[in-house]
Amino acid sequence: MNIKKLTDYKWEIEQDAARGMRVPGIIYADDNLMRLIEKDNSAGQVANGATLPGIVKGSMAMPDMHFGYGLPIGGVVATRMEDGVVSPGGTGYDINCGVRLLRTNLNSQEVEASALLLANELFQSIPTGVGSRGDIRLSGRDYRDVLINGARWAVERGYGAVEDIGHIEAQGRMEGADPASVGQKAMDRGKDQLGTLGSGNHFLEVQVVEEIFFPKAAAAFGLFPGQVTVMIHTGSRGFGHQVCTDYLQEMEKAVRKYGIELPDRQLACAPIQSPEGKSYLSAMRAAANYAWANRQCLAGLTERAFERILQMGPAALGMSCLYDVAHNIVKIEEHIIGGKKMRLAVHRKGATRSFPPHHPEVPESCKEVGQPVIIPGDMGRASYVLVGTQKAMEETFGSTCHGAGRLLSRHAAIRQTKGRAIERELGDKGIIVRSAGRHTLKEEAPEAYKNVTEVVNVVEKAGLSLKVARLRPIIVIKG
Repeated sequence: MNIKKLTDYKWEIEQDAARGMRVPGIIYADDNLMRLIEKDNSAGQVANGATLPGIVKGSMAMPDMHFGYGLPIGGVVATRMEDGVVSPGGTGYDINCGVRLLRTNLNSQEVEASALLLANELFQSIPTGVGSRGDIRLSGRDYRDVLINGARWAVERGYGAVEDIGHIEAQGRMEGADPASVGQKAMDRGKDQLGTLGSGNHFLEVQVVEEIFFPKAAAAFGLFPGQVTVMIHTGSRGFGHQVCTDYLQEMEKAVRKYGIELPDRQLACAPIQSPEGKSYLSAMRAAANYAWANRQCLAGLTERAFERILQMGPAALGMSCLYDVAHNIVKIEEHIIGGKKMRLAVHRKGATRSFPPHHPEVPESCKEVGQPVIIPGDMGRASYVLVGTQKAMEETFGSTCHGAGRLLSRHAAIRQTKGRAIERELGDKGIIVRSAGRHTLKEEAPEAYKNVTEVVNVVEKAGLSLKVARLRPIIVIKG
């Protein structure tokens, strides 16, 4: 596929590159990342996304992009509300997989002496791994409340503080969630998984603020050099996965019913205003709320583990939510397209919001600098905090990358790390790792991912986000 270089950090797949494209494809990458992108068919998936009915502006992908189901992971598409479609494959299986960053009053010296004990306590306190079950049991009215009220449900039950709500995207609750739109199998899978981390690329990391790039934004976010932070990356667990699975089957029927032509059945979709489209959005919102409740519960469990090991109260610890961003989600938003304000269904699959200063959805404490953007890297290098920009609103519907992006498949990573002791290698770097899965550390080895610094540099130089701080891991809890 011919991909034209527009700038040092932006590339175009022209609209006539593939049959049925309604808009061009746009990829954000530098030369090196583009060479990696061209090794899989993710660019072809960008072109396929450009065929979705009602799509506007472009089918876009971020520098962490790699091959996914339907759209590439790292993909962003927006469709018109009146005549566009909604696609579960354009959202992702792990609905509202996202990242929460917790700040503390602690500096690294206060934690390092107890780091081993803290790692063990967190690993014991946070259920991890495939199919993991927590101590929170959901049934009846409580379950419905989680799906409708999201993070608020968890706060009302003692997990975190009410102040956290103002620092969560959508305040931890999407309106329009309807438990009646969720199938019984999804309900069964989710009833015992609230307050669990899961497996794969999900993690909990204790980190240290290693460098500040944007002092004004860092001050607004409450970050300082040497500070201890905690990053939590997980989503809606089996609940969201099953919602996606169920609705992909429904959308395949809808494609035939509404006569929608697609180059890839994995992009199965339905008109937003159709019964199928409305039902999917209601169920997707319920899964998004489940994920926000899950991360809120995990934050509460983390705080209690810190208090036990460090023997300090909540005031001294000062653990609070800096921000919580969603990936794998469809949000109904207003954007300017061709000089006109338009309501769009913005699909962000492995991408996250990057809203600018003074946007109505930016927390009051950050209004002058913009929305916090949280970009995790691999467990051996670093993660970043960035801030949203006006250019992102103008170019990408206020979107940016969501992580480093996989470089190797899980099987390839296991083959490449055969015979190596990943836990010991990380320990030699001063990183304590605890993992439930036998193969997880090999699947998640640092070289399985692109270099997050390179990815972050692209979105900064393209103007989609600005670097605020770099965080290095000292404790990693994996499934």
